[in-house]
Amino acid sequence: MLCRSICLLINIFFLLPAFAQQNSFQPGQLWNDVQGNPINAHGGGLLFYNGLYYWFGEIKKGPTTRVAYVTSWENYRTAAGGVSCYSSADLHNWKFEGIALSPNQGSPNHDLHTSKVIERPKVIYNKKTRQFVMWMHLDYEDYSYARTGVAVSDKVTGPFRFLKTDQLNGQESRDMTLFQDEDEKAYIVYASEDNASIHINLLSDDYLRPSNIEKRILVNKHREAPIVIKHQKKYYLFTSGCTGWKANALSYAIATHPLSEWYLFDNPCIGSGATNTFNSQGTFMIPMPGKDNAFIFLADRWNQTDLQDSRYVWLPMRFHNGIPKLYWADAWDTDYFGRR
Repeated sequence: MLCRSICLLINIFFLLPAFAQQNSFQPGQLWNDVQGNPINAHGGGLLFYNGLYYWFGEIKKGPTTRVAYVTSWENYRTAAGGVSCYSSADLHNWKFEGIALSPNQGSPNHDLHTSKVIERPKVIYNKKTRQFVMWMHLDYEDYSYARTGVAVSDKVTGPFRFLKTDQLNGQESRDMTLFQDEDEKAYIVYASEDNASIHINLLSDDYLRPSNIEKRILVNKHREAPIVIKHQKKYYLFTSGCTGWKANALSYAIATHPLSEWYLFDNPCIGSGATNTFNSQGTFMIPMPGKDNAFIFLADRWNQTDLQDSRYVWLPMRFHNGIPKLYWADAWDTDYFGRR
């Protein structure tokens, strides 16, 4: 009997899948989690908390369909799947923590219903309230709703409790990001006015509401997919153009404060593929842990007719005399910055 049990355990062991640990970024390649499933966290952002990174993103699952009555652009979509959460200690190997914010499947009028759009979730931690706060872009399938939603959780992995949706200070809000400064002030940055401009709004102290302190920038520049970072006391805003699912050139702007004047500059990408941001669209950026002047640019390579097979493009970026430079690399790790 003991021998039979041992043999059974051995057979089970060899039948279990073995997933090798990753030790490099491979932009555009299929990226599986530690359970061997493709990571599903699009349009996402990262939060570093208690020694771990948490990746929140859109769940795109199931068939991709085109919204036939929208003829001004190729409006492909999947049913809204909510927001996923993954955790990692090294940024290479990610564990699926579950669905941080679930979609609504029962009420078509609910803002989180699967028939709607849930995009670009970002999460920050409020030390005063001890709550994790998630903001996201919410929309109808034809993108005519143009609102943001906010949700909270006591746990970093969720589940998050949806609070409300609104147009920020009465303005359209589509592609968005969050930026938390060193003084704990937080800002929501979003495309507005039919994506003709970018708005920056200081959030309330609990991060749950917009204040009436805001800045309208890049007016009539038609930019979307905003990303904000801070480097050597200056603020950098990275955006893409508005070409639907098709990739285009990245640009950046610089300011001395999020609510001051912003000055727009040209494409920071270097090398083959630079004119369309290496066939990707940016979503977030983080400083490379343990490195000076080293950042990781996070982007999606959208597959518009099969959105659940869209891939991730994470690339190295650094500054040269205050000018950001974003490089292509087929595969790279943290030693990359030591070689340049």
